[in-house]
Amino acid sequence: MDLKGYAIHDTKKYTDFKVIDFKSKSQGPYDIDIATTYCGVCSSDVHTITGGWGEPILPLVSGHEIAGKVVAVGEKVTEFKVGDRAVVGAQVCSCFECKACENDLENYCMGSGDKGPVDTYNAKYENGDIAHGGYSNGVRVHERFVFAVPEGLKDEDVAPMACGGLTVFAPLEFYGTGPGKKVGIVGIGGLGHFAVQFAAALGAEVTAFTHQGDKIEDAKKMGAKHVVNTSEKEFEKNHAFEFDLLLSTVDDSKAISLPQLTSMLNVHGRLHMVGLPDKELEAFKAQALAGNGASISVSHIGSKVQANKMYKLAAEKGVTTWKEIIPMKDVGKAIEGVKTNKARYRYVLKMDL
Repeated sequence: MDLKGYAIHDTKKYTDFKVIDFKSKSQGPYDIDIATTYCGVCSSDVHTITGGWGEPILPLVSGHEIAGKVVAVGEKVTEFKVGDRAVVGAQVCSCFECKACENDLENYCMGSGDKGPVDTYNAKYENGDIAHGGYSNGVRVHERFVFAVPEGLKDEDVAPMACGGLTVFAPLEFYGTGPGKKVGIVGIGGLGHFAVQFAAALGAEVTAFTHQGDKIEDAKKMGAKHVVNTSEKEFEKNHAFEFDLLLSTVDDSKAISLPQLTSMLNVHGRLHMVGLPDKELEAFKAQALAGNGASISVSHIGSKVQANKMYKLAAEKGVTTWKEIIPMKDVGKAIEGVKTNKARYRYVLKMDL
Protein backbone atom coordinates (compact mmCIF):
# COMPACT_ATOMS: atom_id res chain seq x y z
CA MET A 1 0.00 0.00 0.00
CA ASP A 2 1.50 3.35 -1.09
CA LEU A 3 0.97 6.08 1.49
CA LYS A 4 1.82 9.68 2.34
CA GLY A 5 2.70 11.06 5.73
CA TYR A 6 4.15 13.97 7.65
CA ALA A 7 7.71 13.07 8.65
CA ILE A 8 10.59 14.60 10.54
CA HIS A 9 14.14 14.18 9.27
CA ASP A 10 16.16 15.71 12.12
CA THR A 11 15.52 15.47 15.89
CA LYS A 12 16.92 18.97 16.31
CA LYS A 13 14.21 20.23 13.93
CA TYR A 14 11.39 18.35 15.59
CA THR A 15 8.64 20.70 14.40
CA ASP A 16 9.82 20.70 10.78
CA PHE A 17 7.53 18.13 9.17
CA LYS A 18 7.66 17.35 5.46
CA VAL A 19 5.30 15.16 3.45
CA ILE A 20 6.93 11.96 2.22
CA ASP A 21 5.79 8.92 0.25
CA PHE A 22 6.28 5.57 1.96
CA LYS A 23 5.19 1.97 1.72
CA SER A 24 3.26 0.12 4.39
CA LYS A 25 4.38 -3.25 5.71
CA SER A 26 4.07 -6.25 3.41
CA GLN A 27 0.52 -7.60 3.13
CA GLY A 28 -0.36 -10.43 5.51
CA PRO A 29 -3.51 -12.56 5.77
CA TYR A 30 -4.55 -10.96 9.09
CA ASP A 31 -3.78 -7.38 8.05
CA ILE A 32 -6.30 -4.55 7.93
CA ASP A 33 -5.80 -1.41 5.83
CA ILE A 34 -7.22 1.69 7.52
CA ALA A 35 -7.69 5.14 5.97
CA THR A 36 -6.91 7.70 8.68
CA THR A 37 -9.55 10.24 9.71
CA TYR A 38 -7.96 11.55 12.94
CA CYS A 39 -4.75 10.99 14.88
CA GLY A 40 -4.04 12.12 18.42
CA VAL A 41 -0.76 13.72 19.45
CA CYS A 42 0.82 11.90 22.39
CA SER A 43 3.69 12.97 24.63
CA SER A 44 5.40 9.77 23.45
CA ASP A 45 5.54 11.33 19.99
CA VAL A 46 7.40 14.31 21.43
CA HIS A 47 9.83 12.14 23.39
CA THR A 48 10.56 10.11 20.25
CA ILE A 49 10.94 12.80 17.61
CA THR A 50 13.08 15.01 19.85
CA GLY A 51 15.45 12.10 20.55
CA GLY A 52 14.57 12.05 24.25
CA TRP A 53 14.10 8.29 24.17
CA GLY A 54 17.08 7.66 21.87
CA GLU A 55 17.89 8.25 18.22
CA PRO A 56 14.84 7.33 16.09
CA ILE A 57 14.68 5.74 12.64
CA LEU A 58 14.62 8.66 10.20
CA PRO A 59 12.68 9.87 8.31
CA LEU A 60 9.97 9.17 10.86
CA VAL A 61 6.19 9.30 10.48
CA SER A 62 4.97 9.18 14.08
CA GLY A 63 1.47 9.06 15.59
CA HIS A 64 -0.05 6.10 17.43
CA GLU A 65 -3.56 7.23 18.29
CA ILE A 66 -5.22 6.47 14.97
CA ALA A 67 -8.89 6.43 14.05
CA GLY A 68 -10.23 5.71 10.59
CA LYS A 69 -12.21 3.50 8.25
CA VAL A 70 -11.35 0.00 7.10
CA VAL A 71 -10.65 -0.01 3.35
CA ALA A 72 -9.29 -3.55 2.90
CA VAL A 73 -8.94 -6.76 4.91
CA GLY A 74 -6.74 -9.84 4.61
CA GLU A 75 -8.19 -13.23 3.81
CA LYS A 76 -8.06 -14.45 7.41
CA VAL A 77 -9.48 -11.33 9.08
CA THR A 78 -12.67 -12.16 11.00
CA GLU A 79 -13.37 -9.17 13.26
CA PHE A 80 -13.65 -6.36 10.70
CA LYS A 81 -15.05 -5.73 7.24
CA VAL A 82 -14.59 -2.94 4.72
CA GLY A 83 -16.43 0.19 5.86
CA ASP A 84 -16.08 -0.46 9.61
CA ARG A 85 -14.69 2.22 11.89
CA ALA A 86 -11.48 1.18 13.61
CA VAL A 87 -8.82 2.41 16.02
CA VAL A 88 -5.10 1.61 16.37
CA GLY A 89 -2.91 2.36 19.38
CA ALA A 90 0.78 2.21 20.21
CA GLN A 91 1.48 -1.38 19.15
CA VAL A 92 0.92 -3.13 15.80
CA CYS A 93 2.42 -6.60 16.17
CA SER A 94 3.82 -9.19 18.58
CA CYS A 95 5.17 -12.74 18.48
CA PHE A 96 1.67 -14.19 19.19
CA GLU A 97 3.36 -17.23 20.77
CA CYS A 98 4.81 -16.29 24.16
CA LYS A 99 3.06 -16.67 27.51
CA ALA A 100 2.05 -13.01 27.56
CA CYS A 101 0.54 -13.09 24.08
CA GLU A 102 -1.34 -16.29 24.81
CA ASN A 103 -2.89 -14.71 27.92
CA ASP A 104 -4.20 -11.49 26.38
CA LEU A 105 -1.16 -9.52 27.55
CA GLU A 106 0.33 -8.91 24.12
CA ASN A 107 1.42 -5.43 25.26
CA TYR A 108 4.05 -7.29 27.33
CA CYS A 109 5.12 -9.61 24.52
CA MET A 110 8.30 -11.45 25.54
CA GLY A 111 9.24 -12.47 22.02
CA SER A 112 9.66 -15.88 20.46
CA GLY A 113 12.57 -16.65 18.17
CA ASP A 114 13.03 -13.72 15.80
CA LYS A 115 9.52 -12.44 16.49
CA GLY A 116 8.70 -9.81 19.05
CA PRO A 117 6.64 -6.71 19.78
CA VAL A 118 6.46 -3.98 17.13
CA ASP A 119 5.58 -0.40 18.02
CA THR A 120 3.30 1.56 15.72
CA TYR A 121 6.20 3.71 14.52
CA ASN A 122 9.97 3.95 14.91
CA ALA A 123 10.18 0.17 14.74
CA LYS A 124 10.92 -2.68 12.34
CA TYR A 125 9.10 -5.91 11.60
CA GLU A 126 11.05 -9.16 11.61
CA ASN A 127 11.39 -8.99 7.79
CA GLY A 128 12.87 -5.48 7.94
CA ASP A 129 9.72 -3.55 7.01
CA ILE A 130 9.59 -0.21 8.81
CA ALA A 131 6.50 0.66 10.85
CA HIS A 132 5.21 4.19 10.26
CA GLY A 133 2.41 5.81 12.20
CA GLY A 134 -0.77 7.82 11.93
CA TYR A 135 0.51 11.23 10.86
CA SER A 136 -0.36 9.79 7.48
CA ASN A 137 -3.30 8.96 5.26
CA GLY A 138 -3.32 5.30 6.26
CA VAL A 139 -1.86 2.34 8.11
CA ARG A 140 -1.76 -1.43 7.69
CA VAL A 141 -2.09 -3.36 10.96
CA HIS A 142 -2.63 -6.94 12.15
CA GLU A 143 -6.21 -7.34 13.38
CA ARG A 144 -5.04 -8.31 16.90
CA PHE A 145 -4.06 -4.67 17.31
CA VAL A 146 -7.13 -3.04 15.79
CA PHE A 147 -9.95 -1.95 18.12
CA ALA A 148 -13.63 -1.59 17.24
CA VAL A 149 -15.50 1.68 17.88
CA PRO A 150 -18.77 1.46 19.85
CA GLU A 151 -21.78 3.42 18.64
CA GLY A 152 -21.99 6.88 20.13
CA LEU A 153 -18.27 7.63 20.15
CA LYS A 154 -16.70 10.00 17.62
CA ASP A 155 -13.48 9.30 15.72
CA GLU A 156 -11.87 12.44 17.11
CA ASP A 157 -12.54 11.22 20.67
CA VAL A 158 -11.61 7.55 20.31
CA ALA A 159 -8.29 8.25 18.59
CA PRO A 160 -6.50 9.76 21.64
CA MET A 161 -7.97 7.06 23.87
CA ALA A 162 -6.09 4.40 21.88
CA CYS A 163 -2.90 5.28 23.75
CA GLY A 164 -3.57 8.13 26.18
CA GLY A 165 -6.79 6.63 27.45
CA LEU A 166 -5.66 3.01 27.46
CA THR A 167 -2.39 3.82 29.22
CA VAL A 168 -4.32 5.05 32.28
CA PHE A 169 -7.39 2.81 32.04
CA ALA A 170 -5.35 -0.42 32.05
CA PRO A 171 -3.79 0.06 35.53
CA LEU A 172 -6.95 1.63 36.96
CA GLU A 173 -8.93 -1.43 35.92
CA PHE A 174 -6.21 -3.94 36.82
CA TYR A 175 -5.77 -2.60 40.36
CA GLY A 176 -9.47 -2.72 41.14
CA THR A 177 -10.58 0.89 40.89
CA GLY A 178 -14.24 1.04 41.83
CA PRO A 179 -16.78 1.97 44.53
CA GLY A 180 -15.25 2.34 47.97
CA LYS A 181 -11.78 3.09 46.61
CA LYS A 182 -9.96 6.39 47.00
CA VAL A 183 -7.86 7.15 43.94
CA GLY A 184 -5.55 10.11 43.34
CA ILE A 185 -4.57 11.27 39.85
CA VAL A 186 -1.29 13.20 39.78
CA GLY A 187 -0.98 15.57 36.84
CA ILE A 188 -4.03 16.73 34.88
CA GLY A 189 -2.82 16.81 31.31
CA GLY A 190 -3.11 14.62 28.24
CA LEU A 191 -3.04 11.43 30.32
CA GLY A 192 -4.41 12.76 33.59
CA HIS A 193 -7.62 14.18 32.16
CA PHE A 194 -8.48 10.68 30.91
CA ALA A 195 -7.47 9.14 34.24
CA VAL A 196 -9.80 11.38 36.24
CA GLN A 197 -12.71 10.56 33.95
CA PHE A 198 -12.11 6.81 33.90
CA ALA A 199 -11.49 6.55 37.65
CA ALA A 200 -14.76 8.39 38.28
CA ALA A 201 -16.58 6.29 35.68
CA LEU A 202 -15.36 3.14 37.46
CA GLY A 203 -16.96 4.44 40.67
CA ALA A 204 -13.98 5.57 42.76
CA GLU A 205 -13.74 8.71 44.88
CA VAL A 206 -11.24 10.73 42.86
CA THR A 207 -8.79 13.40 43.98
CA ALA A 208 -6.86 15.32 41.33
CA PHE A 209 -3.38 16.73 41.99
CA THR A 210 -2.17 19.65 39.86
CA HIS A 211 0.23 22.55 40.19
CA GLN A 212 -1.86 24.66 37.81
CA GLY A 213 -4.60 26.62 39.53
CA ASP A 214 -6.42 27.18 36.24
CA LYS A 215 -7.05 23.43 35.95
CA ILE A 216 -8.87 23.03 39.27
CA GLU A 217 -12.36 23.68 37.92
CA ASP A 218 -11.64 21.55 34.85
CA ALA A 219 -10.65 18.62 37.07
CA LYS A 220 -13.93 18.89 38.97
CA LYS A 221 -15.90 18.87 35.72
CA MET A 222 -13.98 15.74 34.68
CA GLY A 223 -15.19 13.94 37.79
CA ALA A 224 -12.74 14.77 40.60
CA LYS A 225 -14.46 15.16 43.97
CA HIS A 226 -11.41 16.91 45.43
CA VAL A 227 -8.51 18.85 43.90
CA VAL A 228 -5.14 19.45 45.56
CA ASN A 229 -2.78 22.20 44.41
CA THR A 230 0.71 20.67 44.54
CA SER A 231 2.37 24.09 44.37
CA GLU A 232 1.37 24.57 48.02
CA LYS A 233 4.14 23.71 50.48
CA GLU A 234 3.80 20.31 52.18
CA PHE A 235 0.51 19.62 50.39
CA GLU A 236 0.91 15.93 51.22
CA LYS A 237 0.67 16.44 54.98
CA ASN A 238 -3.13 16.66 54.95
CA HIS A 239 -3.47 13.38 53.02
CA ALA A 240 -1.31 10.89 54.92
CA PHE A 241 -2.50 7.27 54.62
CA GLU A 242 -5.47 8.36 52.48
CA PHE A 243 -5.28 6.71 49.04
CA ASP A 244 -5.58 3.14 47.88
CA LEU A 245 -4.01 4.06 44.54
CA LEU A 246 -2.12 7.05 43.23
CA LEU A 247 -1.70 7.18 39.47
CA SER A 248 1.09 9.52 38.39
CA THR A 249 0.93 10.84 34.83
CA VAL A 250 3.77 13.33 35.34
CA ASP A 251 6.72 12.96 32.97
CA ASP A 252 9.07 15.35 34.80
CA SER A 253 11.32 13.26 37.04
CA LYS A 254 11.80 16.14 39.51
CA ALA A 255 8.29 17.57 39.62
CA ILE A 256 7.21 15.79 42.82
CA SER A 257 9.36 13.57 45.04
CA LEU A 258 8.34 9.93 45.26
CA PRO A 259 8.38 9.95 49.09
CA GLN A 260 5.92 12.85 49.03
CA LEU A 261 3.54 10.79 46.94
CA THR A 262 3.97 7.46 48.72
CA SER A 263 3.39 9.08 52.11
CA MET A 264 -0.21 9.64 51.05
CA LEU A 265 -0.89 5.95 50.44
CA ASN A 266 -2.96 3.77 52.71
CA VAL A 267 -1.34 0.62 54.12
CA HIS A 268 -0.21 -1.52 51.17
CA GLY A 269 -1.29 1.25 48.81
CA ARG A 270 0.30 1.65 45.41
CA LEU A 271 1.92 4.47 43.45
CA HIS A 272 1.62 3.56 39.81
CA MET A 273 3.53 5.55 37.20
CA VAL A 274 2.45 5.96 33.58
CA GLY A 275 4.39 9.16 32.92
CA LEU A 276 7.83 8.14 31.62
CA PRO A 277 10.36 10.98 31.97
CA ASP A 278 13.38 11.33 29.71
CA LYS A 279 15.62 11.66 32.78
CA GLU A 280 16.21 9.26 35.66
CA LEU A 281 14.04 9.39 38.75
CA GLU A 282 15.58 10.93 41.83
CA ALA A 283 17.02 8.48 44.31
CA PHE A 284 15.20 7.72 47.54
CA LYS A 285 15.71 5.32 50.46
CA ALA A 286 13.72 2.11 50.61
CA GLN A 287 12.72 3.06 54.16
CA ALA A 288 10.41 5.68 52.65
CA LEU A 289 8.07 2.83 51.66
CA ALA A 290 8.27 0.90 54.91
CA GLY A 291 5.92 2.96 57.08
CA ASN A 292 2.84 2.07 55.07
CA GLY A 293 4.14 -0.92 53.10
CA ALA A 294 3.74 1.07 49.87
CA SER A 295 4.55 -0.24 46.41
CA ILE A 296 5.67 1.52 43.22
CA SER A 297 4.87 0.10 39.80
CA VAL A 298 4.91 0.99 36.12
CA SER A 299 2.90 -0.29 33.15
CA HIS A 300 3.07 -0.30 29.36
CA ILE A 301 -0.03 0.78 27.38
CA GLY A 302 -2.73 -1.93 27.58
CA SER A 303 -4.08 -5.03 25.87
CA LYS A 304 -6.87 -5.39 23.33
CA VAL A 305 -9.10 -6.92 26.01
CA GLN A 306 -8.56 -3.84 28.16
CA ALA A 307 -9.09 -1.52 25.18
CA ASN A 308 -12.46 -3.09 24.46
CA LYS A 309 -13.48 -2.64 28.12
CA MET A 310 -12.31 0.97 28.01
CA TYR A 311 -14.29 1.90 24.92
CA LYS A 312 -17.39 0.18 26.29
CA LEU A 313 -17.11 2.17 29.52
CA ALA A 314 -16.47 5.41 27.61
CA ALA A 315 -19.63 4.88 25.57
CA GLU A 316 -21.71 4.03 28.65
CA LYS A 317 -20.43 6.81 30.92
CA GLY A 318 -19.78 9.60 28.42
CA VAL A 319 -16.00 9.72 28.81
CA THR A 320 -14.64 12.01 26.12
CA THR A 321 -11.45 13.72 24.95
CA TRP A 322 -10.94 17.35 25.96
CA LYS A 323 -9.25 18.50 22.80
CA GLU A 324 -8.32 20.99 20.13
CA ILE A 325 -8.71 19.71 16.57
CA ILE A 326 -6.21 21.06 14.06
CA PRO A 327 -5.30 20.19 10.46
CA MET A 328 -2.58 17.58 10.20
CA LYS A 329 -0.44 20.01 8.23
CA ASP A 330 -0.09 22.01 11.47
CA VAL A 331 1.34 19.04 13.37
CA GLY A 332 4.44 21.07 14.25
CA LYS A 333 2.25 23.45 16.25
CA ALA A 334 0.76 20.52 18.14
CA ILE A 335 4.16 19.01 18.94
CA GLU A 336 5.41 22.33 20.30
CA GLY A 337 2.21 22.76 22.30
CA VAL A 338 2.61 19.37 23.98
CA LYS A 339 6.29 19.99 24.68
CA THR A 340 5.59 23.37 26.31
CA ASN A 341 2.52 22.13 28.20
CA LYS A 342 0.08 24.33 26.31
CA ALA A 343 -2.27 21.52 25.28
CA ARG A 344 -5.77 21.55 26.83
CA TYR A 345 -5.80 18.59 26.99
CA ARG A 346 -5.05 16.82 23.74
CA TYR A 347 -4.34 17.90 20.19
CA VAL A 348 -6.13 15.82 17.59
CA LEU A 349 -4.98 16.01 13.98
CA LYS A 350 -7.58 15.91 11.24
CA MET A 351 -6.44 14.13 8.08
CA ASP A 352 -5.80 16.54 5.20
CA LEU A 353 -3.70 14.50 2.75
